[in-house]
Amino acid sequence: MSSSGFQGGFGSSGGFSDIFEDIFSDFFGGAARSHERPQRGSDLRYELEVSFEEAAFGVEKPVELEREETCSNCKGEGARPGTSRRPCAVCHGAGQVLASSGFFSISRTCHKCHGRGSFVDHPCGSCAGTGRTLVERKIQVKVPAGADNGLRLRISGEGEAGLRGGPRGDFYVDVRVRPHELFLREGDNVLCRVPISFVQAALGAEIEVPTLAGASTLKVPPGTQNGRTFKLKGKGLASFRGHGIGDEEVHILVETPTHLTDEQKDLLKQFAESSGDKVNPISQSFVEKARQLFSGKKE
Repeated sequence: MSSSGFQGGFGSSGGFSDIFEDIFSDFFGGAARSHERPQRGSDLRYELEVSFEEAAFGVEKPVELEREETCSNCKGEGARPGTSRRPCAVCHGAGQVLASSGFFSISRTCHKCHGRGSFVDHPCGSCAGTGRTLVERKIQVKVPAGADNGLRLRISGEGEAGLRGGPRGDFYVDVRVRPHELFLREGDNVLCRVPISFVQAALGAEIEVPTLAGASTLKVPPGTQNGRTFKLKGKGLASFRGHGIGDEEVHILVETPTHLTDEQKDLLKQFAESSGDKVNPISQSFVEKARQLFSGKKE
């Protein structure tokens, strides 16, 4: 079993109709509901962890679980092979007894067999008379491309076996996606922060950008500012609902150099002197707004 963990069922449902059936049965002596009727098996739930890439492209993974299945030795009867269940002598196998009170006939659960309708004198050695045994199974789970955290997959009929020939429950898989070191998800789009040097930002460059499908070339124009975003069409995630493919948004991070040598410092000083310490349009706009703020003036 994986570290994600397996959890037991949601439980089989009795339901609102059963309550009404009991009430009418008790007060009006109608067709008594036998407790020996087939009962649906419990649903099971499992939390499956997948990588960011597996969620993006889809993956099929084996899941190991333990579940109650119909005993193969007694075929769910609970009695040892070669023997059979003995009908209750009080209710004659109905699971209910009828009591008359004046004008009313009241049907109640048999006190002898507690509604079972029969007894097992010689229990099955494999299931101890329960009709079910705990079995380990491996189930292949298909996670669709574009799966996200919180996605719940339903695999019909892979829950626990029912009682007395009842149908199986279902198997629910809750998908959990591990975070990625480079990518963040925003809907069907992928966000990636890519650092470049201040020289590349100033002069422009062609850089390699990571995508889910591999490296892709991005042209960074001269004068690119920190925080600028570029869009790579169709490099995002497929929508598992079939609504196309998202994009990748590349956020540029301009790195300021550290640990400069004396020669590099001199070159930067020469650059500053040759440019006259001129500010670019973005800086100019910021300076003007700051002056207005401190002087209390607004345009």
